[in-house]
Amino acid sequence: MGDVAKLYEPVVPELTEEILHESIDARTESLATLRELGPPDLVHLLKQSTRDSRKQTGVYHHVTGVDASSSASLAPYINTLAYGDHGPNAVSRTVAGVFCCYNAFSRLDMRVHVSYPGTVESYCVDERGDKRKASDELWLETYLCSVLRAYSYADDGSGSSIRKIVGVRRFNPVTKTETEHRFLNAAEQLFFRGWQLGSDSIVQVPTNVSNHLTTGLLKYLDTTGRYASGINLFEKLRTQSVEVASLLAKVLFMGSEEVLGVKILYESLQQTPMDYVMLDTQAEYLLKKAQKADTPEVKEERLKMALGCADRSTIAAPSEFSTWARLAQVYVAMEDWENALTTLNSCPMFTYQDKDSPMMPEPRDFHLPIMAETRLDEIDSELESRYSEQVDPSLLGLRAASYRGTFKKAYGILTEMTAKIGWDQLLKIRSNVFVMEDEYRTEKQEATQAAQPKRTPSMDGLRGTPDPTTNGDEGSDDEGEKSAEAATTLAPNGEGSGVERPSSTADPEEVKADTTENGTHADDHLSKLNTKRLCERWLDSLFMVLYEDLRVYTIWRTQMAQYRAQQMQYKKSAEEWEILGSLAERLQHFDEAAEAYRACLSLRFSPIALAGVLRGFEKAKSTRDTVAALMRLVTWQYRRYSQFSPELLRTIRILIEDEGAMKVRSIVQTRGLPQPVIDLTHGWTALFTNFHSNGTDS
Repeated sequence: MGDVAKLYEPVVPELTEEILHESIDARTESLATLRELGPPDLVHLLKQSTRDSRKQTGVYHHVTGVDASSSASLAPYINTLAYGDHGPNAVSRTVAGVFCCYNAFSRLDMRVHVSYPGTVESYCVDERGDKRKASDELWLETYLCSVLRAYSYADDGSGSSIRKIVGVRRFNPVTKTETEHRFLNAAEQLFFRGWQLGSDSIVQVPTNVSNHLTTGLLKYLDTTGRYASGINLFEKLRTQSVEVASLLAKVLFMGSEEVLGVKILYESLQQTPMDYVMLDTQAEYLLKKAQKADTPEVKEERLKMALGCADRSTIAAPSEFSTWARLAQVYVAMEDWENALTTLNSCPMFTYQDKDSPMMPEPRDFHLPIMAETRLDEIDSELESRYSEQVDPSLLGLRAASYRGTFKKAYGILTEMTAKIGWDQLLKIRSNVFVMEDEYRTEKQEATQAAQPKRTPSMDGLRGTPDPTTNGDEGSDDEGEKSAEAATTLAPNGEGSGVERPSSTADPEEVKADTTENGTHADDHLSKLNTKRLCERWLDSLFMVLYEDLRVYTIWRTQMAQYRAQQMQYKKSAEEWEILGSLAERLQHFDEAAEAYRACLSLRFSPIALAGVLRGFEKAKSTRDTVAALMRLVTWQYRRYSQFSPELLRTIRILIEDEGAMKVRSIVQTRGLPQPVIDLTHGWTALFTNFHSNGTDS
């Protein structure tokens, strides 16, 4: 009991129900709609007033990372909450508690009900709300799902995940070698059922090696650096199925065992030459090696090999986004811009499937206490000023910031091309590759006229004067005005943005309809259209969104230059600087992004801005600045009840491997921050001492 109490800190967020048990009822009703790993675990407490035993209140919160291997491991968590209420000045006491943890394998909600004093009942609830008996096999599935969910719902350090759901406690589910063994053992037993959990939104069809289980395993190994454990696991699984070789190779590459990884991929592809994940893994590896090549000749050779693998993977899995995206990335690296754009246009796009979120009724009250240990003046400034800031509407309307899944990946490839060749050149390549609207209409008009019989006065007399709209050009004047307007250079507020808006491409549906309507005779005259492709609507939309990003970015940089020339201060609110930093980073202007993030931090604390600055410190190998940023982000996370962020832990691990644990601890100690903040950071670094990671014995 003492160890559990130490693990789970006493300060707990509480959301108060309007009606008793409505949170549990809402969770039960939502079970049939869950499609992913399920929402975070729900903990519900029934509290009774110490003055009036008839007055009862229901409070709840969500949590991830609690050991869900059995009812015996969940009941102590409820006990820590219940016994925390039993102080001499307590106004209420806990009379019952329920812990709900979703089993995504069997689509059941596992529940542990604790009544005080002393009874514990465990059962599960199906999608219809019926009770079932909880077995050891179901608990094994539930435990594995809970660990994967902890990684899936973990924050990346910027606070983006934390702000999506109010009052979620996040704990690290694997903190020592004993719990790692339990996790990997469960993963081994259930590995070939992993496809039942679904997959990331960029994967069309979950497979044995592309699903939420394998994503979680690779995330764990990348966070902790426990590559030897991963290699042992995948070596055993490869004896049962050769396709696991792709995962084994990925872990070998992570652990710098490149020669063995290449050998395993080569041998495995002899047995399954059309395994698209193996081919994609090869292409990814060769692409990274090409980017690190010493000479242009070596780079070219490696890119040619990557091209062969990527091209073959699209043949093996033509309906998967990742294969086409990898091929487009290879073409970008080869500076074959037309093929890159054509390949990007071929990517199959999927609707983004977000994580399962709790669907709860509006709580009557929120109690979100702040621990004294997280008091830090600069972090306190965030809450004081965040909601009083003015934001330019043009910054709030940037659609690219909301992209997720395949659209975010495709947009990243498009911005990479723009960063390398510029917007004007990208538009030229676009018009070379795709049929533009004005071009299509000109060709269609010429083809229609050529297909018509020669008019004579007698024919006109017989048929009557032709209706101008029957030639398929109805509304052409309006369309011409739209094209002319689209091609102009926008100059908001009298400032020339210097970014030309892309003109529209031809509508694929309209081209198809015209082909059917005019027959094959007109096709003979569409010479240009026969050598070009139709731009998919989603890619056409991406160009428009990219134009908006570039327009806002260009205005910002132009105004900044003008203010500097006049030795005037360029003023923006903290949130505006935060948005501009994200915009610059999205467009791959990293120095400008860091400049905006620093301007934001000079006004108030922002985890988004500080996480952006941290990425720059990591690249520059600036150890002291990295540690300083980490300490503040760890403290902000703790204030939001989070003791777990894989990205921050990975950064700490790399620091320890590069500099040694003793040096990192010394830097933490000398940063001049309050002792509780120092202790929090030491707590995060202690994980790698438990794992005996590289650098911890120095």
